[in-house]
Amino acid sequence: MTDVKVEKLLINYKTLEKFKRFKEYGNQELSMLEDLENNIVENNSESPFYGIYFGNNLIARMSLYRVDAKYDAYFQPPQDYLTLWKLEVLPDFQGQGYGKLMVDFAKSFNLPIKTNPRINSHGFWEKMGFQKAHYEMERDLGENPLIWLPEGVKEKSQEQGQEPKQQ
Repeated sequence: MTDVKVEKLLINYKTLEKFKRFKEYGNQELSMLEDLENNIVENNSESPFYGIYFGNNLIARMSLYRVDAKYDAYFQPPQDYLTLWKLEVLPDFQGQGYGKLMVDFAKSFNLPIKTNPRINSHGFWEKMGFQKAHYEMERDLGENPLIWLPEGVKEKSQEQGQEPKQQ
């Protein structure tokens, strides 16, 4: 795994074709495909996806979005944070450190991270240093988010409560 690196994925037909090999293929990719077909998105445009190639094969990928501090309901002090989802390593490449490489890449931004793990993946996330966020009915809407806290950041405590949002 010496020269393996996480890279920002280009959104083009080739990348989207490779996405079809992942179980988590869904609406997000289909909408990008529609955008491409409607020529709204140019070849190689910005994408929220990052991945690892092994030769010409995309073997791991994740989606990483930066969320503005004004929407932060998880961290103290409120700040920009990352939402990580669709992390997936193809079955033949699992257990070889690629998932950890992806998560370490996300941590390298030194921002808090929120993820909604898939069923049976909690052990992986705990090994990566993530913890369960305290469940808040209104905020989490049936999700069970896990969070990662860089140094100097705490989880927003429930006593602090949410200020009513100003319209």
